Amino acid sequence: MLQKKSEENNNMEAIKNAYVSDKYQYTMAKSYLDCGIDRHMAVFNLFYRKAPENNNWAVVSGTEEVIEMVLSLGGEPEEFYERFIPGEEYRKLRGYLSSLRFSGTVYAMREGEIVFPNQPVVTVVAPMIEAQILETPMLCILNHQMAVATKASRVCRATDHPVSEFGSRRAHGPWAAVYGGKAAQIAGCASSSNILTGAFNNVPSTGTMAHSFVTAYGSTVEGEYRAFCDYIKTHRGENIILLIDTYDTLRCGVKNAIRAFRDCGIDNDYPGGYGIRLDSGDLAYLSVEVRKALDSYGFTGCKIFATNSLDEYLITDLERQGAKIDSYGVGDAIATSKAAPCFGNVYKLVQIDDTPVIKRSEDRIKLINPGFQVTWRIDSDGLHKVDVTCLRGDTLDTAIRRGEEITVRDEYDRYKSRTFEAGAYSARQLQLQVIKDGVRVAPAHTLLEKKAFYKDNLMRFSPAERRLINPHYFKVDISDDLYNTKNALLENIIREIESFEI
Repeated sequence: MLQKKSEENNNMEAIKNAYVSDKYQYTMAKSYLDCGIDRHMAVFNLFYRKAPENNNWAVVSGTEEVIEMVLSLGGEPEEFYERFIPGEEYRKLRGYLSSLRFSGTVYAMREGEIVFPNQPVVTVVAPMIEAQILETPMLCILNHQMAVATKASRVCRATDHPVSEFGSRRAHGPWAAVYGGKAAQIAGCASSSNILTGAFNNVPSTGTMAHSFVTAYGSTVEGEYRAFCDYIKTHRGENIILLIDTYDTLRCGVKNAIRAFRDCGIDNDYPGGYGIRLDSGDLAYLSVEVRKALDSYGFTGCKIFATNSLDEYLITDLERQGAKIDSYGVGDAIATSKAAPCFGNVYKLVQIDDTPVIKRSEDRIKLINPGFQVTWRIDSDGLHKVDVTCLRGDTLDTAIRRGEEITVRDEYDRYKSRTFEAGAYSARQLQLQVIKDGVRVAPAHTLLEKKAFYKDNLMRFSPAERRLINPHYFKVDISDDLYNTKNALLENIIREIESFEI
């Protein structure tokens, strides 16, 4: 019995991310297949409606895992699907799924891209069932990573000093810890403590010591000193950070650190870099006093690393108070996107075959843009000026591709517009083809390349658009053709509703 249970657990662990899904994806798939709708080509957009914490925008992370997930779809025997869609009535669907391989095309924003509400982060063009059953796993991946990346961006923008992510122990599971560490680094964090994040992305992971290392030498002041000395001896050549608040930061911790550095030959010429970590108390006051103590003994090159439930607001306040902190470690605030743990990406059908479709809701914010779309970021004088989402191949999309004069109008006030003359702007397409006819066509980017792409992108927005509190809102619009298509569909639906009777 135990052996059978163990085998079942191993099988569950081997399940592909493509099947971390909801049942209704497959109840709908049955209806599509039985009614012949499975042959229709669908266009789905994944996007969000409002950024968390009154952000102006969000940071994209997770599209690499989305590509891997999409390409892993299918290839399972019928017995696999019988575990969640059993019964004779689902036999036809199980047969369909067992022979399924994704055959469609996917467009996606690069990891590190800065994305605004209602812009497609991912667009899937595929036969109806293939596109539909991707919804839940795709949202699972992107909602998690974009929440973490967007929070990490906020924390890192609160300071000019390095920020390290070390929230694995607070993350919502092992998968979240590994990919959250990656998302945080894309959006500005200098490093992650998670060893698998480092290994999977070919970057070093970082770490200091825990209080247990100090108390392992006995709860004495002299034991703290011996712990520090042994740590230095066993990590010589590496970056060495000593945790000094186990007993008393000022009366013994920093003094023992100074003794250990001095007695073990660590000084400003040590090539690996060295420092101390503060993890409790009044960090502003303690950092100033610790800095004085270190400097008085000549350890002016010793860095002060601060942790203890930090976020962007606390970091901003510490710097306002003149804290002498050289770098920060942030855990749960980033790893769980603590203030806004649920990111709001949605996945909506926008076109069936060649016909745009729309969802109208009682809530205005849930109104979607219909049709097969593309977003352009318009730059002038080295800065981002406006984003505009078009229907692919519409008048504005064509003019941008040709570099012609363009006029972008405000979606909610059509009298507001801006014209860019030919030759006076550059344009970058945000959604790039990553899968074509079931085959990956996207280039691979390293984590460092993703970080650099994000940083370059960020610095092309104005300081007012980058600020944390009450940011100036960047101009984001839609083309005239998309505007007209959207309103024509709405007007038609409203006319039908007004005359509808049973």
